[in-house]
Amino acid sequence: MESYQKLLLANKAWAADKLQLDPSYFTNLAADQKPEFLWIGCSDSRVPSDQVTGTQPGEIFVHRNVANLVIHTDMSMLSVLQYAVEVLKVKHILVVGHYQCGGVKASMTNNDYGLINNWLRNIKDVYAKYQDELQGIEDDKDRFDRLVEVNVIEQVKNLAKTTIVQSAWASGEYPMLHGWVLDLHTGHIKPIIEIESKDNDALEDVYNFNFNKKKAKKLEETEH
Repeated sequence: MESYQKLLLANKAWAADKLQLDPSYFTNLAADQKPEFLWIGCSDSRVPSDQVTGTQPGEIFVHRNVANLVIHTDMSMLSVLQYAVEVLKVKHILVVGHYQCGGVKASMTNNDYGLINNWLRNIKDVYAKYQDELQGIEDDKDRFDRLVEVNVIEQVKNLAKTTIVQSAWASGEYPMLHGWVLDLHTGHIKPIIEIESKDNDALEDVYNFNFNKKKAKKLEETEH
């Protein structure tokens, strides 16, 4: 039997188990989704968002890429973000990295990996920003672990820089932003950073957008 066929058999078994426990399980699942969380995680196969958090289908909206990056030109990530914030109205966005991340490790070298060099460049920029701190860490593993952490910090800040998130904050809405790191050796998640609103010291002022003029213009248009 081919390996992919085992997946199909496992799917049938899973569906049968769910129906046995709850005959209306799939009817309810297909009706709608109202997730409270958006998970932006790494594509690594060892980091399944539902299993490490004990959640069920429909509870977490998920976007994954190599090394859990938030890049302002990534239309896939931005589309997921906009839908999660403006349509699903998620309350929390979780950027979740993990120790032993292959993408982060690759970014620490001078090796040529081909096309992915362009993606890893974003992590190299993080390394350059924290170079003094990272170069001061003598142990290679500890330096690697710290880069995983500061990469998560910078990706959360990148979320806070988007007009999608800031517009929601300006309207007095969620989301709260969280940066976590999963330890594959223990299975435990370590909180690294949290940003609740625009009124914080996480971003330099140049990144903060002013939505008051736009609101005033819309109000003026409705009055006429």
